[in-house]
Amino acid sequence: MIVLCTVLILYRYILIYGPFRLLIIIIYFSYLRHTLAHPQCLDYQPPFKPPYHLEFCRHYEKFGCCDQKADNSIAMRYWDIMDLIGDEAYAVCGDLVKDIMCQECSPYAAHLFDAEDPYTPVRHLPGLCFAYCSEFHSKCHSVVKYLTNSRTLLETCEKDRSHFCNLINLADQDYCYPNVLRNNNLYSNLGKVVEDTKGCLQLCLTEVANGLRNPVLMVHSGDDSHRMFVAEQIGFIWVYLKDGSRLEQPFLDISGEVLTTQWLGDERGFLGLAFHPKYRNNGRFFIYYSILINGKLEKIRISEMKVSAHDMNVADPHSERVLLEIEEPAANHNGGQLLFGLDGYLYIFTGDGGKAGDPFGKFGNSQNRSALLGKVLRIDVNGSSTDGKPYKIPPDNPFLGEPDAKPEVYAYGVRNMWRCSVDRGDPLTGYGRGRIFCGDVGQNRYEEVDIIVKGGNYGWRAKEGFECFDMKLCQNSSLDDILPIFAYGHHVGKSITGGYVYRGCESPNLNGLYIFGDFMNGRLMALEEDKKSGSWKEKNVCMGDTKTCSFPGLINHHHKFIISFAEDEAGELYFLATSYPSAMSPFGTLYKFMDPSRRAPPGKCKYKSLPVKVRGKKVPFTPRECKNISHPKKLLVLSTL
Repeated sequence: MIVLCTVLILYRYILIYGPFRLLIIIIYFSYLRHTLAHPQCLDYQPPFKPPYHLEFCRHYEKFGCCDQKADNSIAMRYWDIMDLIGDEAYAVCGDLVKDIMCQECSPYAAHLFDAEDPYTPVRHLPGLCFAYCSEFHSKCHSVVKYLTNSRTLLETCEKDRSHFCNLINLADQDYCYPNVLRNNNLYSNLGKVVEDTKGCLQLCLTEVANGLRNPVLMVHSGDDSHRMFVAEQIGFIWVYLKDGSRLEQPFLDISGEVLTTQWLGDERGFLGLAFHPKYRNNGRFFIYYSILINGKLEKIRISEMKVSAHDMNVADPHSERVLLEIEEPAANHNGGQLLFGLDGYLYIFTGDGGKAGDPFGKFGNSQNRSALLGKVLRIDVNGSSTDGKPYKIPPDNPFLGEPDAKPEVYAYGVRNMWRCSVDRGDPLTGYGRGRIFCGDVGQNRYEEVDIIVKGGNYGWRAKEGFECFDMKLCQNSSLDDILPIFAYGHHVGKSITGGYVYRGCESPNLNGLYIFGDFMNGRLMALEEDKKSGSWKEKNVCMGDTKTCSFPGLINHHHKFIISFAEDEAGELYFLATSYPSAMSPFGTLYKFMDPSRRAPPGKCKYKSLPVKVRGKKVPFTPRECKNISHPKKLLVLSTL
């Protein structure tokens, strides 16, 4: 069907543009085809760099689809065949057979064995270019019976060399062996993240959960259970297990307390969740949500709660202890991020109070250190203060003791930071560990990414992004604000959603990239750090084309409204999005990122998780977005020798 459509399109171009322009178009499509080429192994996953030296298929020891175990298996099958054919045939055919068998290790094995489509049979033999096949047949046709039990191939091999080699050949001559080895377009950027013609990084997604009502966050509990806790804006928290299922009973339901509405884009609701660093031992976690007092007064509430003593997957509904309540003068800019820093303190990110331009007081809430709005707050939840507060003030908080500042203030000058994260640090060197990244939603011109430091002033409302917003405040010599590491204008996007620095194991090429997005237009973006200069360079993120994301279980599309990013206990990266941003609409989906160009070696990313005792029912996961969810094709390659 695709070939037919292509022919019709080319015929139309001939009629419209003539043969010369058609030639240019053909060259362009040929270029495009090369740029869209992608590696793929027979297990439908990207290739990798083997952790150890390969003894047999050495040509692929730098990058391919075989680890040492697979390499040894091929070697054993090879020597069994060589014992059967004898010394004379071995001298003539040994090298040829070895090259053919080792194509299982090629980074383009899926192409060679025509395995890209999971619903068609895998070839018994890799695709061999006609000339190479002819040489192999003339010298070694008697060996074919040891490489396949296909009746069609065996009968053809005996009767007609040309027909046999046509069957073995591939329609795409770029991928048949040995042409595939000589193709610079395929090998020049092998193992690197695929980029389109505009330099956009092509990634793929896996659908992890769906049917969620405006999912505002996903966090893990850090207790080695590898559970994922997904919160909905209306006040539910759900537990997702390692096997992809969801527990039927919610971990927490405070929907009766949470202030939210059906209004499209209403920012109020359940907004934040953080587990204590020692949650495994003390069962404590912290929540941030909107409330309405006496039907009139709106506040945000930060509370501590505990897990049930009888069920590790259910919170104790009677355990809530209010730590802090802050009055909200408007319905928007409610902040909502909670997280624990490496110092063990709880960080609370509040909005500036709402409306537009932070119009509260002489110079707004954000620049007023005696207000708790428009701030990054830091408190010690492991104790209470002498003045009766249910928390302590860390002794090194930057404005402790200043009469015109709240002691909880850690940083200020923020507008409405929506989603912040702590950098785990480079898995080998630890570089970057502990940095706090935030996306701060702008007014009407710029969105920005900030790294939070103690005592920092992030400029609002004096500045928006790198530019002045309030000219008088901006020109004040005492402003001394910290500039964002990146800002983008509203021609790019209109509401930033902060993300994470990728530090996972499964997609090593992404290590160190800060990946984030924009809520309003669904754009995914990344920043790459120049460690020498300390500057950050933008890299756009695209969904890979259909061919790039052709692995079973992968998709290349997502809902438009990106609400939040997330990181699981192993460090893999996710995001949550919906097609209709209303708190009651069940269209939210959780997606996981995957780099189709390279993966970690098999076995490297395995981890042991503690058993999870499930008392109630589990709801199995049923994908809605993904088409290729099964593997009806069996790997027949050399399996019937």
